[in-house]
Amino acid sequence: MTVSRKTAPARARSTRGFWITSLCGFAILFASVSIAVSVGAVSVPFETVWGILINKIAPDTIPVDWSKGREAIVWDIRLPRAILACLVGAGLGMVGASLQAVTRNPLADPHLLGISAGGACGAILALLHTGLFLGLLTVPLLAFLGSLGATLLVLAVSQFASATSADRLVLAGVAVSFVVMSGANVLIYLGDPRATHTVVFWMLGGLGLARWDQLIYPFGVLLVAGSFLQLKSATLNAMTVGDETATTLGIPVARFRLGIFVIGALITGVMVAFSGIIGFVGLMIPHIVRLMVGGDYRRLLPLSALCGAVFLVWADIVARTVMAPDDMPIGIVTGLIGGVFFVWLLRQRMT
Repeated sequence: MTVSRKTAPARARSTRGFWITSLCGFAILFASVSIAVSVGAVSVPFETVWGILINKIAPDTIPVDWSKGREAIVWDIRLPRAILACLVGAGLGMVGASLQAVTRNPLADPHLLGISAGGACGAILALLHTGLFLGLLTVPLLAFLGSLGATLLVLAVSQFASATSADRLVLAGVAVSFVVMSGANVLIYLGDPRATHTVVFWMLGGLGLARWDQLIYPFGVLLVAGSFLQLKSATLNAMTVGDETATTLGIPVARFRLGIFVIGALITGVMVAFSGIIGFVGLMIPHIVRLMVGGDYRRLLPLSALCGAVFLVWADIVARTVMAPDDMPIGIVTGLIGGVFFVWLLRQRMT
């Protein structure tokens, strides 16, 4: 009875802390998106931003005292870009957290495991060689198949090299990433030289191609696949303890791990198709969230999505403003921050 009396208040405090953190996170995300739409080579005041948005949702609600140019900047360019940043950041954050559970490796990340490279390779194949034979679905589909192929290749290499430990699995992923990127470079070399400049976007990462009619694809995939991951949060908790313990709980470990890799490849491939390669988001965000709410995946997954969205929105703000009016590829910003974080994480594991 004494244990239950102590446990109930502790759970209540933990639940309260989770909801307070979530509400604060949504408030920060809301403010971040507002700032992202406002700042840039052409600054737009907040009141104008929200006037445009309100008028788009409910026409003629507010008197129009802004130019058509500013309206186009806010509605057609910056808002879809900010929403895409939220979707990509949320997706990569959830994938990174899930991979870290099933591999029991704090260094697991879709970028380090070669999944992002596979997605970029598929997107390059669609753009330079196959053409859009399925319309707008072509690039996301081939990006997913590329990510899935890279994922299966990582698993095959790890089995072939007997790299069953968590650290060696990441090494297998890094090796596969180099091989896949070499294949992507061959596709670029063999493609039409006049069209190769279009794939630089996928190699360096960027959100500049965000369009309203394309956001449905990353949104739909994140909604369905992210919901699946959330439903499996209890199983992910069990996987962090070890394969033996998970097996005794009736979890088909190998099949479940493969399923998480496939879901991770789906999310990563579709996100890469619209944002290019953006590294280290899936590595950093889950660790930061664990410091706030602990390792329970029922809380870790949704907050990883929320914090990933906030992080990528701010990374895009930096990419757009540090060299204004030119856009720096967002992959440079995340790579710089992620590289420093990676070194810090290695240092923490050594101590």
